[in-house]
Formats: sequence, C-alpha cells, structure tokens
Amino acid sequence: MITKFLSKIKSILFKSETPSLIPEAKTSKKKIKKKSAKSSKAPKSKTKKEDSKKIIEALKAIPGVGAKSAEAFYKAGFKTPKSIASANDEDLLAIPGVGINLVKKLKGLK
Repeated sequence: MITKFLSKIKSILFKSETPSLIPEAKTSKKKIKKKSAKSSKAPKSKTKKEDSKKIIEALKAIPGVGAKSAEAFYKAGFKTPKSIASANDEDLLAIPGVGINLVKKLKGLK
C-alpha cells in the first residue's frame, strides 16, 4: 500500500510515464551499490597519481633529465634512476624524446 503511494508520488514528481512498484526499489539499491563501489576506488587513484609524481620528481633529479624526459622514462616503465642507469642504450633510445646525447650523459654518471 505504501509502496503504491510512494511510486505515484515519484511518478508525479519525476514525470515518469508508468510507475513501477518493486523494480524501482531494486534498481535504486543497485545504484547505491555502484556509487559506494566508485567512492571506494577514488582514494586509490589519488595515491597512484601522487606516487607517479614522486617518481617523476626523483627522475628529474638526474642530471640532464628534465620534466618531459622524466615523464617519458616513467611511461616507458623506468621507475628509479638505478633502472635507467642499468638499461641498455637501445632501450633508452627507443623512448620518445631521449637522444644519444642524453644516453651518453646517463652512462657517464655510473
């Protein structure tokens, strides 16, 4: 009885053509579950962004590496200065924005 009354009020307020009694309640529960799942994922993405910024800042500390090349190293999978120093010349040259002069500088730092 109450559900019929509430569904009629909802149909009037939200101008839906046909009021549905029980399916509306089920879909609203699903929507709530989806929202709660999304809200639990949000903090994780912030930490990933913060981690990537910290890694890029650490890579920019390498002499000869600027913001663009540090981001390129990060996107290529190099997360530490040690991993860049131990990489092959061919792997480093395959990264967009990294040239032979930068590779020579990086190899001279060992």
